[in-house]
Amino acid sequence: MGPNGLSVPDDPIIPFIEGDGTGPDIWAAAVRVLEAAVDKAYGGSKKIEWNEVLAGEEAYTKTGAWLPDETVDAFREYLVGIKGPLTTPVGGGIRSLNVALRQTLDLYACVRPIRWFQGVPSPVRHPELVDMVIFRENTEDVYAGKELEEGTEGAKRLLEFLDNEFGWEIRPDSGLGIKPASVTGSKRLVRAAIEYALANRRKSVTLVHKGNIMKFTEGAFRKWGYDVASSEYSDRAISWEESGGEAGDKLLVKDVIADAFLQQILTRPAEYDVIATMNLNGDYISDALAAQVGGIGIAPGGNINYVTGHAVFEATHGTAPKYAGQDKVNPGSVILSGEMMLRYLGWTEAADLIISALEATIGDRVVTYDFARLMDGATEVSTSGFGSALIERM
Repeated sequence: MGPNGLSVPDDPIIPFIEGDGTGPDIWAAAVRVLEAAVDKAYGGSKKIEWNEVLAGEEAYTKTGAWLPDETVDAFREYLVGIKGPLTTPVGGGIRSLNVALRQTLDLYACVRPIRWFQGVPSPVRHPELVDMVIFRENTEDVYAGKELEEGTEGAKRLLEFLDNEFGWEIRPDSGLGIKPASVTGSKRLVRAAIEYALANRRKSVTLVHKGNIMKFTEGAFRKWGYDVASSEYSDRAISWEESGGEAGDKLLVKDVIADAFLQQILTRPAEYDVIATMNLNGDYISDALAAQVGGIGIAPGGNINYVTGHAVFEATHGTAPKYAGQDKVNPGSVILSGEMMLRYLGWTEAADLIISALEATIGDRVVTYDFARLMDGATEVSTSGFGSALIERM
């Protein structure tokens, strides 16, 4: 990572994790699509060197660790990687492999583009109005894992401290959790969202929060977000308060309460573009929006540190173990996450080929079972068959 961004060789080494459950099925389809797009776009002058690393059930079986140090080291060394869905271990230890990777590598921005592809079945009347990119803060909030179990000595001591120091009367049979929100974490997330919006000529950045209730965490996130816009981007961005919503040729920065936002993405989604929000809100919002455009089976995601350059792109859905090995499920999420990865590397020609091929394939009603059962006149294909259909249409 240099002052001008990533320096990408023509043959980058990309660590990958197949994933658990249906992970091997969808990865087998996705890697063929990614390689075909790169080959067609660059005629062999560029090529990805894949480096398989382990995490999840396979890692635990082979090494006794759910997330081996070697895997984290590979992502740290090679900067950019991709992964399939991973099992969340039951019981003690790591509470989530995905969260552990994000926090270990300080991948502070979870980036989720949400758009509709013509022909994809949707539960809403106008899914074409949904075209947003979610920037979810990835390292703080209640996902930080700062919790104490009810009845433990630590919980009792903290309850006593809170009562003695602040007069907070909390039921003694309570579990406790801390919701950290920092100036650093909030500002760098909003900065990334604004930079993305400016670079991609988007119309607005909306800060989604629950600051009317949680004034010193969610409310502070809103304040710090506006501070970034006014102090660092005043020549290119303007707030709703300053402009009355008429931004002219500048980027509009505005905010909305989270519950109102969840209503308005159903009633008037076209009003929203790039979204910057805290961790828990972002989790809800990303999946709610994905449902409007076809579900998380086709929703991509990337976890990015825009300062160091580290990025891990991922399938956003679960492992679906009951379908493992059946060559059945939709590989769209990991394929589109790979498309995000190619675009992040600056290989936009290959990324564009994947988008156009996906549009053509779905437009021809060639889809996996999850879409076929909701579409008239569909041709149902397997996981691998869907990958082949994309390659044929490049």
